[in-house]
Amino acid sequence: MIEGTIPTRIAALIRATALRAGVDPAELAAIDPAVGPAVLGDDLLRVSTGWAWRAWELIDAAAGPGSGLLATAAADRGGLHVWDYLFTSAPTLVESLRTVVELRGIVTDPAVGWEVVHSGGLLTVREAAPIEPAVVLAPIEEFMLSMMLRRAREATRSQLVPVRVAFTHQRSERYRLLVDEFGTGRIDFGAEHAEIIFLDAAALPTGADAHLGAMLRHYAELVLATSRTVPSGQDLMRVAIAAALDAGELTLDGVARRLAMSSRTLQRRLSELDTSWRSEVEAVRHERAVALIRDTGLPVQSIAVRLGYTDARTLRRAFHRWTGRGPDEFRRNPDPVTAAVATGE
Repeated sequence: MIEGTIPTRIAALIRATALRAGVDPAELAAIDPAVGPAVLGDDLLRVSTGWAWRAWELIDAAAGPGSGLLATAAADRGGLHVWDYLFTSAPTLVESLRTVVELRGIVTDPAVGWEVVHSGGLLTVREAAPIEPAVVLAPIEEFMLSMMLRRAREATRSQLVPVRVAFTHQRSERYRLLVDEFGTGRIDFGAEHAEIIFLDAAALPTGADAHLGAMLRHYAELVLATSRTVPSGQDLMRVAIAAALDAGELTLDGVARRLAMSSRTLQRRLSELDTSWRSEVEAVRHERAVALIRDTGLPVQSIAVRLGYTDARTLRRAFHRWTGRGPDEFRRNPDPVTAAVATGE
């Protein structure tokens, strides 16, 4: 499931916009330490939508009116990956927009409900089911509607001017900036839906190649099908603990070095995650012990050594605490459901 997430390509744009707006890098890192340059270059990774909301809140606080347009100005064609090219995936603008909206997960949380309405001479692109908290409605709506307009203009090679632009937020102090961006004075605030409406634009040709359009759509679908979420800070910590365990160097200082942080910072991260060094080590040992006992014929003593225990008896006690059974009994009859790690002993 990719609901509740946004792709790293858009997250990277939001992060860059925040830095240009003057947001302290430490404030961005504090939202989620796992979301940084190291992961934002992978087009198959996705980050929490909550991370984006908090980042937009910081951008709006730092930049003020027009904060959403800062991201639009930085989003050159291709910057939002294949989504930018879906605007030319069908012969006409209305058909292409329907593909854009259908495959919106390429650029946003798919839980956001966008729709294309063609009635008479009016062509409307509307956010029918918003999920954003009120505090970030203004920058997000500005960004998405202005991106729709820019890409529609590029696709049709025409200077489209909407007959109406509507926002659900009440931030009317942004009016002059929005008039300059959208090219119209017909801008409403406090509307039922965020939407942009064109007149006599549905049949405008996009110059699409049918075969290329099909490939673009297939590629977008493939990206969505193979996307995965960025490992959490806790996941990354457990990977580092497992690597230190394998190397026989399981110490808090050693794991901190593997995570490129000080031991004090690691302790703070553990506290922020409402966990402890002992709990995380126990969790890794639990997972490793179950796999080794279930999937190998190694003696319990050998497994104990691999897990950093002084002897087999210590492992047997821990394993019984985790699963309610001893290693030998578990090996004879593995149970896929095991007890949670008991960290209080």
